[in-house]
Amino acid sequence: MALSEVFWVAFLTTMTGFCLKLVSMAYKSKCKSCKMCCIEVIRDTEAEVEVDELVISRQPIPPPTSPLERGQSTSNFDAL
Repeated sequence: MALSEVFWVAFLTTMTGFCLKLVSMAYKSKCKSCKMCCIEVIRDTEAEVEVDELVISRQPIPPPTSPLERGQSTSNFDAL
């Protein structure tokens, strides 16, 4: 009985991983239309490319520097 439970857990985990990988591959694909069984998906790949290029072109904001990195003192007693 325990072997049966272990089998089903492993089977469901494998099938879930397989389905997620298929969805990931479908998203990365640049096909305009995809038809499987009775499901047909039509995508606007040009808009997706524009969004991807916009995300890539954004420059990361540098982290703020601490007073020690700028050469300033952190103590107020230095001014006296």
